[in-house]
Amino acid sequence: MATGPPPSAAKLYRPNRFVSLPAELDPDTYDSSPEKRRAEAERLAIRSRLKRQYQLQLNNPSRPAIIEDPALLRWVYAKSMNVYPTFRPTPRTSFLGAAYALGPLLFWIFVLKADRDRKEKRIQEGKYKRPFSVF
Repeated sequence: MATGPPPSAAKLYRPNRFVSLPAELDPDTYDSSPEKRRAEAERLAIRSRLKRQYQLQLNNPSRPAIIEDPALLRWVYAKSMNVYPTFRPTPRTSFLGAAYALGPLLFWIFVLKADRDRKEKRIQEGKYKRPFSVF
């Protein structure tokens, strides 16, 4: 009673809810429809046209001082003007905000209070003579 060769690992693999499907076994990777392939080819053509246009502007001997790259402009806008949608207040960021805001303030309060107490103690012991100051 020969059962035949054992099934391959790809046939035995079942997706786990804790682990995503590897790209080699994902049907979206290797089994793309003609519409998907056409859309990818169109995106690749647009990207290559933009790259060619940028290279022509870059290598132009009489080019303007600034070459505007639309992708770079979009990236700069997203990075600088659109900050808050990517920020998530967590206990760590709240703690760091409080530490950076209150930490230096509390440090200088402690330093100045300790200095004032030290001077006051020396004055009471008679070891420190207050200098005359108009101000």
